[in-house]
Amino acid sequence: MTEITMVEAVTLAMARAMDEDEHVLVLGEDVGIDGGVFRATDGLYARFGGARVFDTPLSETVIAGVSIGLAAQGFKPVAEIQFMGFIYSAMDQMVNHASRLRTRTRGRLTCPMVLRAPYGGGIHAPEHHSESMEAMFAHMPGLRVVIPSSPARAYGLLLAAIRDPDPVVFLEPKRIYRAVHEKVEDTGKALPLDACFTLRPGNDVTLVTWGAMTVETLAATEQLATDGIEAEVIDVATLKPLDMPTILTSVEKTGRCVIVHEAPLTGGFGGEIAARLAEQGLMSLQAPIRRVTGFDTIVPLPRLEHHYMPSAERVAGAVRDVMAYS
Repeated sequence: MTEITMVEAVTLAMARAMDEDEHVLVLGEDVGIDGGVFRATDGLYARFGGARVFDTPLSETVIAGVSIGLAAQGFKPVAEIQFMGFIYSAMDQMVNHASRLRTRTRGRLTCPMVLRAPYGGGIHAPEHHSESMEAMFAHMPGLRVVIPSSPARAYGLLLAAIRDPDPVVFLEPKRIYRAVHEKVEDTGKALPLDACFTLRPGNDVTLVTWGAMTVETLAATEQLATDGIEAEVIDVATLKPLDMPTILTSVEKTGRCVIVHEAPLTGGFGGEIAARLAEQGLMSLQAPIRRVTGFDTIVPLPRLEHHYMPSAERVAGAVRDVMAYS
């Protein structure tokens, strides 16, 4: 078992899935010989050939549409969109067809496809390269939305997504593609979808987050521990369907909750979690729920990006506020 990066874990999972099942295909812009813009498909073309790893035209609509057609005919396509900012034209296919195929055909056809995309900010990329619009897909019935936050979770969750009989939108936080290393064993063992992961136990406050924000959130807990505040950290991992029981159980214990995501505040998925806590766990709360998020603006690139991204200091400040509430 060796330590690898998240992008290497993504490659490892795809290779394992392709080894196990000849129906698994990889497609997208420059995913073949070039290995993808972030090299997430590096080596797959040489290993599995052009019939199973192939480049597409520069059209996200085509990528999604072809994947749906392949999935309906028994294949398991893993399609790459180069950046989440380019994903909007693919939404037509995902929302109108991929998400509805099982219902439309009364179960006669399913759509076992994965739509992968690097997402989020933090790498000082140009406009359209730093989007964090996961809530848009989470709002659509029939789609799973999965976001890993470490190499091991990327490996296990991607395997589970590829094996799932229904469409999965798999968003990979590119800021931690190579910033985090972790031991990952290529066993082929998947992690459960639709389940949160408790990354750190605590009794004073529940921190709920996902993706790259787990790094800032865990860093904040180290600052808070010096003040005697023990925070429990929950990585949502699968936004849709949401494992609400894990979050509720934690809040019943701590009585306080801070939700952290880098997407803009308004309409962000943190609002959905807050609403469910208000509906199902109100009597457990000893303080108002706080959200630490990006701002309601396009990511201001490149010089102001670090002001936009939630920091460990902002998270710790929000926690101190809810701890002081009476």
